[in-house]
Amino acid sequence: MHRNLCLFSLAASLMVAPMLHAGGDPLPEAWLARWRNPLPQDRPLKIIHGIPPDRATPEAMRSFRERGLGGLVVNVAFEEYLRSDAHWQTLIQGLHNGQEAGLIFWIYDEQGYPSGAAGGLVLEKNPQYEAQELAYDARRSSPFLLRSAFEYTHAANNFYAVRRYINIMDDRAVQSFIRSTHDQYLLRLQNLQRYNIRAFFTDEPSLIAVDLGQISEPSRSKVPIVDNVDSTLPELPSVPWVYDLEERYQQKYGQKLQNQRLSLFSGDEEKDRSVRRRFWSLVADLVSERYFGALQKWCAQNRVASSGHTLREESLVHHVPLEGNALKVLGRMDIPGLDMLSSDPQEVVHQGWLTAALPLSAVILNGRRHVMTEVSDFEQTLNGRGPASLDKMRATAAWQAAWGVTDFTLYYDIDQRPAEEVKAYGDFVGRLNALLADSRPSASVLLYYPIRDLWEEYRPQGEYLSLQNQSTRARKIVDSFMLLGQTLQQHQINFLLVDHEWLATAVVDANGVLRIGDLSSNALLIPAGCTLEPGTEKKLALFRNRGGVLMRDDGLAPVSGADLILAIKPEFLPEPWSGKMVVSRFQREGRQILQLTNVDDQEWQGVVTATNIGDWIKLDPVTAEITAAARDESGRAALRLSPWQTVLLLR
Repeated sequence: MHRNLCLFSLAASLMVAPMLHAGGDPLPEAWLARWRNPLPQDRPLKIIHGIPPDRATPEAMRSFRERGLGGLVVNVAFEEYLRSDAHWQTLIQGLHNGQEAGLIFWIYDEQGYPSGAAGGLVLEKNPQYEAQELAYDARRSSPFLLRSAFEYTHAANNFYAVRRYINIMDDRAVQSFIRSTHDQYLLRLQNLQRYNIRAFFTDEPSLIAVDLGQISEPSRSKVPIVDNVDSTLPELPSVPWVYDLEERYQQKYGQKLQNQRLSLFSGDEEKDRSVRRRFWSLVADLVSERYFGALQKWCAQNRVASSGHTLREESLVHHVPLEGNALKVLGRMDIPGLDMLSSDPQEVVHQGWLTAALPLSAVILNGRRHVMTEVSDFEQTLNGRGPASLDKMRATAAWQAAWGVTDFTLYYDIDQRPAEEVKAYGDFVGRLNALLADSRPSASVLLYYPIRDLWEEYRPQGEYLSLQNQSTRARKIVDSFMLLGQTLQQHQINFLLVDHEWLATAVVDANGVLRIGDLSSNALLIPAGCTLEPGTEKKLALFRNRGGVLMRDDGLAPVSGADLILAIKPEFLPEPWSGKMVVSRFQREGRQILQLTNVDDQEWQGVVTATNIGDWIKLDPVTAEITAAARDESGRAALRLSPWQTVLLLR
C-alpha cells in the first residue's frame, strides 16, 4: 500500500511538472505556495457581533484558523453598546488573542443596521440630526411639509430594530457618528494595526425617505421596538432633505429650489425633468462626500480601508431615493461591496450580476481592485430551505469571485456545520483568491448605468415603491437595462457599468477605443429610453466612426445573445452554450486566467473557444489539483463540470 502510494505520487509529480512550464515560463512559485496554503487575507471572515468571553480565548481564536477562516468581522458587544468598559476589554482580549493566532480583523461599525446611528447615540445627543424628508400633501393649502423620515421607512421596517435614523446627507450627523463610533475604537485600541485590523464595514446606510415595504411575519413581530411609530401619520410622497440643501442647490445651479419644489413630485415638461435631474445629482454628491467620503477620509488617516455595502442594490429604481447614485457612492469606498442574502448559485443570472457589477465597476473605474461581499443563506433559512449545501455555498462564492469579489464576510452559521465543511469552504475561497485577488478583471464591454435618466423620471410615491408605480419611460429604461445585463451574463460576455459622469471623462483614441482612466473599452451598450448629453453623444459618434461597437436598445425587439456575440466577438465562450455557465477572464503578470463556474443543477460537458492557442493548466479549487487541460481534436480545452463546480484555466 505504501509502495503504491509512492508510485502514485511520483506519477502525479511527473504529470504536473510540464504544466509548470506552460507557455515557456514556469508558473511562479509564489502563486503555487499561496494556492497550496492560502494566506489569511485570501480566506473568508466570519461576522461575529460582539465576541463573548468564551470565544475571546486563545483556544477559541485558534479554532477559527483551524476551520479555514482568515479572520473575523467584529464589534464591541451590542449590550450597553459603546458604553461598557467590560465589553471593550473583552473585545480587546479577543483581538489580541486573534492577532496571536494569525487572524485578521475588520470592525463592523454599528449596533445592528443600518449604519450611522451609533446604536442611537447620535440622535440621543442631537435629535436634530435625524433623517428628514420633504413631503407633499396635495390636500393642504400649503402642500409642502418638512418632517422626520421614520414611519414607513427602512428605519421602521428592518430585521434588527425599529429605531430612528440619522441623516446621511447631514455632515454634522456623520461627524457625530464618527466621533461616537470610529473615534471610540481608536481611543480604546490606540493602534489599529497592532490588532491586524484591516477595514471598517458600514452596513446599508441610506437616505431612508422611501417606503420599502413591510417585512413579513413572523419576523416582523419579533423585531425590537426602540422608537414608537406613529401609525396615524399619513404616508405621503417624499424626498430626502437636509438643513442646507436649498443653499447648496443655489450655489451649484444658480437657482432657487423653493420655487421649483413641485417638479420634484410631478410634471412631464423639460423644466420639471431638469429640476429632478439637478436635485438628485446634488443629493448624490452630498451622500458621496458627507457620508461615504467622510468615512473614507477617517479610514485613510488611520491606515485602514473603508468598506461595506448599500441598500437594495438589486433594484435599479431604488438607487435614486436611497443614495442618489449607487455607482458614485460605492466609488468612495476602498473596498465597496454587495449584500448576497441567497446561496442559490443561479441568483447570478437573475439579479445577482447587478449587485456585483456595481462595486466591481466602482473599483475598476477608480483604479482599485478589492470588492467585498456579505454572503449568507439567509433567504434559504428564512423560507425553511436552509442551510445551504457546501456545493451551493462554494458555487455562490465562485460566481461572486468571477464578478471580482475578493473579500468574503460570512453570516453563515458555522457553529451548526461540521468543522471539516467550514474548512473546505475556507480553503476553496482561499484558493480562488490565491490566483485572482492580485489579478485584473479583463472586461472591456460597458453597459450604461442610466441613473441620470432615472433622476428625471423618478416620482415619489405615498406607498410602497415599485417599478410599476413609476413612469412608462422609467419602466422601459429599467427593463431594458436589466435584460441587457442578464443577456450579457448568460452569454459569458464580461462587462462593467459606466454612468454619464464617467462617460463625460472618456477619451476616444485613434483605434476606436474608449478610454476612461486605466479602463479601455471597445463596446458600449445603451438601454432603451436613455438620452445622453450632447457632448457625450458627439464623443460616441466619434467612437463608432473609428470602429467602436455602439449598441442602442431601440425598445422594439430585445437585443439577443446572438446579436451581442456577433457585434462584440468575445474570445472565450463555452460550447455548447449554457446560460447557467459563468465565465470570467482575468490578467495577472502577463498570464491569462479563465474562471468557469457551472451554476446549473445539471452537468455541463464541452469545450472553450480560443483555448487552442498555447498550453492551458487546469486548477481545481476544491481539491487543489493541478493538471494539464484536456483537449479536443481541435486543441481546445475540453471540460466536464458537475453541478455547481468551478475550475480555473491558466495560460
